[in-house]
Amino acid sequence: MKILLHARPSAGFRAQVDAVFGSGITIVDEADDAGFRREMADTEVLLHVLTPVRPYHIAAAPKLKLVQKLGVGVNTIALDAAKDAGVAVCNMPGVNAQAVAEMALALLLSVLRRTPYFDAMTRAGRGWEADSAVLDGVGEIAGRTVGLVGFGNTAARLARALEALGARVVYTARAAKADVPYAYLPLADLLAEADVVSLHAPLTEETQGMIGRGTIAAMKPGAILINTARGELVDEAALADALRAGHLRGAGLDVFAAEPAGADNPLFALPQVVLSPHIAWLTPETLGRCLAIAQENVRRLAAGEPLLNRVV
Repeated sequence: MKILLHARPSAGFRAQVDAVFGSGITIVDEADDAGFRREMADTEVLLHVLTPVRPYHIAAAPKLKLVQKLGVGVNTIALDAAKDAGVAVCNMPGVNAQAVAEMALALLLSVLRRTPYFDAMTRAGRGWEADSAVLDGVGEIAGRTVGLVGFGNTAARLARALEALGARVVYTARAAKADVPYAYLPLADLLAEADVVSLHAPLTEETQGMIGRGTIAAMKPGAILINTARGELVDEAALADALRAGHLRGAGLDVFAAEPAGADNPLFALPQVVLSPHIAWLTPETLGRCLAIAQENVRRLAAGEPLLNRVV
C-alpha cells in the first residue's frame, strides 16, 4: 500500500515517521505541487498536514482510498470532492489539544509581559533602559477574566491552567455544556467582560470572520486577542486598526488568513503582537500520537474495518 506524506518534515519528524511506517513511505515537500500531483497518481493513503488538498489533486488520484489528517481541522481538504470519489477522510480530535493549549498560554504570557520587546532590549545590552510606558503596560493573568470562544479539548485544558493561575474563566459555544464548571456567556457578553479573548472555534461558514470590526469594537478596551484556531476567524485589517488605535492591548497569533503569511501582513509591524507560524500543534509528542492513530487507520483500511474518526 503506497502511503504519501505531504509535508516538509524535520529530521526528528522523519525519524518518527520511519519508526512507525518504515523507510518506504513516500514524502513530497509541501511546496512541490507538481511532485505532489505526480505521486498522487498511485497513492492509496495520503497523510495530510496543512497544504490544501484540492479537488484536482483527488481527481488525479484514482487509487486513493484515505486522506488521513494529522491533526483536527479538515477545512484544507476538498471534502465534497473526496466524498464524490469515494475517498474516506479521517481526522484526530483532541490529538493536539495539549500542545495548542500550551501555545495559547505561552502567547498570552508573552503578550502580557511583552517578552519579545524585553528579549530584544536585553540582547542589545539595554535591558535596564526599557521604555517606562512598556513597563507600565505589562500585567499578570491572575485577576483577569479570560473568555474562551469554543470549548473543545484544547479550551478545556487551557481553562484548567488559567484557573490555576488565578484567572476567572468564562466561555461561549453553540450551547452551554452541562459538565463545564465555568460560566457560559453569549458571545456579546463575553466580549464585553473578557480581558483576554482566546479563540478555539473550528472554521465554518458560521464562524468565518466572527471577529470582525463590530465584534472587535465590542471587546473590552485594553483586551488581548489570542488565536490558535484558524486565521479566517479574524478580520486581520480590523484587528490591526484596533491595535494601532489602542483599543486593544495586544494579540498573540499562531494562525493567519493567508498561510504561509507574507511579510506584508499589517499585523507584523506592530510591537504589541506576538507571532508564530501555525506551529501551536507541532511538537514531537503530538506527532507521535498522530502517527499512532494514522498507523491504526492504515491497518483498519487494509483489513476492511471501520476507520477511526471518519469525517467523510
